[in-house]
Amino acid sequence: MTVHPSPPAAEPAVPALRDPGPGLVVLDPVRAALLNELDALFTGLADLMAAPTVVGPPLLPADGLARLDYFRNFPHLGVAAARFRDDALDALADGEPAQDQPVHGTGYLLPSATCYGLLLSLDSQDVGAELRLTAIGRCFRNEDHYDGLRRLWGFHMREVLYLGSADGARDHLARSKVFIEDLAGRLGIALSYQPANDPFYDRTGSRAKLMALDPVKYEFVAEDGTAIASVNRHRNFFGERLGITADGTVAHSGCTAFGVERWVHAMILTHGSARAALDRVRYVRA
Repeated sequence: MTVHPSPPAAEPAVPALRDPGPGLVVLDPVRAALLNELDALFTGLADLMAAPTVVGPPLLPADGLARLDYFRNFPHLGVAAARFRDDALDALADGEPAQDQPVHGTGYLLPSATCYGLLLSLDSQDVGAELRLTAIGRCFRNEDHYDGLRRLWGFHMREVLYLGSADGARDHLARSKVFIEDLAGRLGIALSYQPANDPFYDRTGSRAKLMALDPVKYEFVAEDGTAIASVNRHRNFFGERLGITADGTVAHSGCTAFGVERWVHAMILTHGSARAALDRVRYVRA
């Protein structure tokens, strides 16, 4: 008796999913699958580098970020975690608008990049000859405007972090560049490689001027101008500020970052639809 395989089950119908507000998106099943399949490709870099997966913290201490000059450089991007004050609770319970109620700070911020939590966790530690880690985190930024999947209140960032020697950091970023360019080619995305133009709070300040003279961050930019990945050379900045050493000397570090929703955007832009983009990613992964 010949047994015929059952046809694949149809995807369940999902009603139209509306975005809750500016800078906030809900990914439908196809775009959600595209996001997850892309991240699976990005972890190929972690596998290549033998970087184990860790899970970073959902909040970052403000005093830790201050040690890293975060508030000198990016105070306008920070999204603080706050609690409603006790005298607001009755009003909330009575149905008063939440946005009108008083809050107080907690001393914590939502992460604006995945690597901050990993670096702060290595405070005063020696990592040996070198250390690599990878994590994906939800990151949050207070932007001056929001634009589809290109610019969001919250987004996923996959990072592969290196700590060790200066030469090791340079090699990590060079290998990352080759990986990203090869992956983009297989996915059909045209990218340019450009020095980053980070939104420093004071563009006349010393850190912004140094970045202009000696760029330590380069971005991979899609055809519409969206930066979808970056390689970041930290020199020994985090090693010095956090007392992180590698075999007894101040550690150098670098990280490779993928803005996952921005890759979803770039794939849809390139292939015309989320379904066509998902088919291309699954073909590359096969």
